[in-house]
Amino acid sequence: MNETLTSILSNSPAEPDDDNVPLIGRSMARMRLLTGRRLIGRLAIQSAAPGLELSHLDVLDAVRRAQPAGEVTVGLIAEMLRIDPSRASRVVADMVGRNVLRREASQADARRIVVVMTAAGEALLAEIRAQKFAIISQIVSDWPEEDVERFATLFDRFIGGYEAIFLSRDKDTPG
Repeated sequence: MNETLTSILSNSPAEPDDDNVPLIGRSMARMRLLTGRRLIGRLAIQSAAPGLELSHLDVLDAVRRAQPAGEVTVGLIAEMLRIDPSRASRVVADMVGRNVLRREASQADARRIVVVMTAAGEALLAEIRAQKFAIISQIVSDWPEEDVERFATLFDRFIGGYEAIFLSRDKDTPG
């Protein structure tokens, strides 16, 4: 028996002690379906910017995440989103046309073009985020405040544990 399988089997009970672990598993499966369909993003776009597609939101978010680390290129956006560079270029061009992004010469190398978020892009992202938070707030609106606080803490802890297990077992992660 390989070491990983032996470790998994020795560190986890064969059957959960109660119905909570299977309930978490079933809930995760339902959430995966909702997340896969990107329902919160779709609802936020419907409210904040009906003409946009999810790919537009993905590009904006990629630019937001990458800008603090340095200059953002179409190639970097494509890499971050795991899409073809030509697709990334088309979405960026559309967003430039909407005045949400702009292209400018790199400060480090004037031959290279970088993508920068405009004030309109920042406002749009803020509105999308506000819409997402409004949806989450609506979901928990009838929960007691203590439940919301406890859920936020426990969910964050659960996701942290999930990430830690993934990182410890992912063969593609340098370590």
